[in-house]
Amino acid sequence: MSRMPTTPTTHHHRFASFLAIVFIVLSLPLAAGGIWLLTLGGSAYYLVAALGLLLTGLMLRGGQAAALWVFALLLLSSLVWSLWEAGLDWWPLAARLDLLFVLGLLLLLPWVTQALGTPVRHASARRGGGLLLSVTLLTSLAVAVASWFHDPHDLEGALPVSQGGLVARGEPIRGVAPGEWHAYGRTGFGQRYSPLDQITADNIDRLAPAWHFHTGDLRGQPGDPVETTFEVTPLKIGNKLFLCTPHQFVIALDATSGQQLWRFDPKIRDKLALQHLTCRGLGYQSPLQRSAEPALDALAAAAPQTSAAVDLPVAATGGATATADCKSKLFMPTADGRLIALDPETGSVCKRFGGGSGQIDLWNNMPNVRPGAYYSTSPPVVTRGLVIVGGTVLDNVSTHEQSGVIRAYDVETGGLVWNWDSGNPDDTAPIADGQTYTVNSPNSWSISSVDEELGMVYVPLGNQPPDQWGGNRSPAVERFSSAVVALDLGTGRLRWVYQTVHHDLWDYDVPSQPGLVDLTIGGERVPALVQPTKQGELFVLDRRTGKPLLPIEEVAAPQGASKGDFTAPSQPKSALSFDPPRLRERDMWGATMFDQLWCRVAFHRLRYEGRFTPPSTRGSLVYPGNFGVFNWGGVAIDPMREIVFTTPARLAFVSRLIPRPNDSSLVINKDNPPKGSLPALNENFGAPFAAELHPFTSPLGIPCQEPPWGMVAGADLETGKIAWQHRNGTVRDLSPLPLPFRMGVPSLGGPIVTAGGVAFLSGTLDYFVRGYDVSSGRELWRSRLPAGGQATPMTYLGADGRQYLLVIAGGHGSLGTKAGDSVIAYALPGGR
Repeated sequence: MSRMPTTPTTHHHRFASFLAIVFIVLSLPLAAGGIWLLTLGGSAYYLVAALGLLLTGLMLRGGQAAALWVFALLLLSSLVWSLWEAGLDWWPLAARLDLLFVLGLLLLLPWVTQALGTPVRHASARRGGGLLLSVTLLTSLAVAVASWFHDPHDLEGALPVSQGGLVARGEPIRGVAPGEWHAYGRTGFGQRYSPLDQITADNIDRLAPAWHFHTGDLRGQPGDPVETTFEVTPLKIGNKLFLCTPHQFVIALDATSGQQLWRFDPKIRDKLALQHLTCRGLGYQSPLQRSAEPALDALAAAAPQTSAAVDLPVAATGGATATADCKSKLFMPTADGRLIALDPETGSVCKRFGGGSGQIDLWNNMPNVRPGAYYSTSPPVVTRGLVIVGGTVLDNVSTHEQSGVIRAYDVETGGLVWNWDSGNPDDTAPIADGQTYTVNSPNSWSISSVDEELGMVYVPLGNQPPDQWGGNRSPAVERFSSAVVALDLGTGRLRWVYQTVHHDLWDYDVPSQPGLVDLTIGGERVPALVQPTKQGELFVLDRRTGKPLLPIEEVAAPQGASKGDFTAPSQPKSALSFDPPRLRERDMWGATMFDQLWCRVAFHRLRYEGRFTPPSTRGSLVYPGNFGVFNWGGVAIDPMREIVFTTPARLAFVSRLIPRPNDSSLVINKDNPPKGSLPALNENFGAPFAAELHPFTSPLGIPCQEPPWGMVAGADLETGKIAWQHRNGTVRDLSPLPLPFRMGVPSLGGPIVTAGGVAFLSGTLDYFVRGYDVSSGRELWRSRLPAGGQATPMTYLGADGRQYLLVIAGGHGSLGTKAGDSVIAYALPGGR
């Protein structure tokens, strides 16, 4: 007996029934979440939307044409509500309307409409509902298209092309030729400005790779911490490039061809207590910087040269050849706590430094010796016959970490000349044998700057661990934590201090190198210091005194710290600020209305009273988070135009305090204890609370706050006015599919600017190096990188007369960007 063929009407009913079930199923979690959000004082929209979906589904299941009317009204009201909350902002609109728009299209399929009642009785209802739904869909589409041409986060403007023909001011380190790059920020002023002008807005589109070198050093080796990163900015001296790799190799390359000239292996000891494994750069002593002042020579000669703190025999330098007297030196800080002096010509160690070994032991007189827990991730300052070194300590492991002392050594002998210990700030003479520096004092893990004419080194300081609880901090810590200090080059004594955060409970270390520049203020040339901060301020200070050049006001801060702690009544805010606007429920975001709803519920469950909301056991929303608006990449300053090129980021974090039962048990890491010698991060042994820290994201791993999350912006340093600001970067390398959506992503690694009027940045979380017009911020050029470019690029002049752009592409472990080992040089073909 043969089966009767299935009629089209049967197919229609089956599809409509299936779609009805989809509507009903979608309504259930939306209703549950909507009720939860209402009880927390949030929007009623999601509950109303859930009822609309449920009613539509029930009517579909019953074959009623009114389902089209109900859903059309739901979509129309959702469109109105979305515009009221988000305006013409595409990505917030998309998160609210994308699912509903797709469901509306499905409802208009003939398979659905023909299943809604008999043709005679319900034709007019179907036509009317279908017409209303069609018009609403077209209106939604029109609004979406309109939002593509409107960016409420975009600020159009222009910075001056020139400053009336001003001539270049003197270099802070004399003898740095325009085509060279002698320090992390090119000079000790830390401007990241190059006077080269071959590459311009008119020819930048012709930039192409000139050579590509692979270091052979990749993360993922035994003992590597998560944050193993390739963050170096190379130096260019003569026709040589000098760089260091994550695992501490030092490499010299021919700057024009990219050929390796020599490689030095410092033989880093294993089983280190590492939180980070990186090297941001090397220090360089030119032949002009050899002679120390006579008084410094005397101090260096009397200083101790060795210590039994850590066994570091000469063999630790890998059996490298040695040079008796190096005319110039490279200084390499190592992860096991050494500072090694190398001959730039050959890569051999400089024997005179360190009493014959070519190295000094930074664990000398250091408390709580634990190799790997303290070392200098950033390059030292080399100036006036001194090499000045700070160092990083473990964040949030314990209250008994190493000292954050700043030390100055003689560049020739390695003898200690002075030490500035914030726990004992008035005694800067070299510490005596058998004594130790102050335990757990604020450290300087970033890059310092120097003004030789004023005789000061400018040091950015971090917070005292633990970052989220400060009930037992000393008066010295309260004075110097999260501050920039100016120290006298000759004696190390404090000249001035400016604190950027009072009683820091948010890990708002001063992360960036201070930028030194002379500004025209009130018609006079004033030596200024520009200090970027994690909270988004750019403090512009007189670098002679630390007094503000742009206005700074104290703004009332939220109160109510955790048990045993307190909060500062106010916090400083600069007239030049990239502090993101305070978050609201309507700023929550997601790929769909469901994860957006999750984020809204999470937002209301967290404690949040704006910036500087104290950490809590309930969980506090910290915005901006400790990733920072600015981090170690800093900003780039054009001293000719007196402007700054910046890369502000916007990411919220969650900080939750967890009471500790004792000083030894694992709380945060109990389910996944650290392997080997790696530290137990965020445990805060010795404090009453451990700290749970993570980005504020949805279950899909997407930021709960709406984009943009990263921008480029330009500002006038004389007036403090932000001239332009644009979202920057795509989610191509952050999403499961390579979607080139320009949503604006954060950067880690700073920009540079050039006299050619272009800026370069490679640190975005998508794998591109980009060139920008400094005046307008317009993106002019981009080139795909083989890995994450989380480093600050540099530029130089090759022996062939061409200007090269040098980019590091090695990735960042904690950000999850692709690992690599690439050093890539770009140039214009044949020159200009």
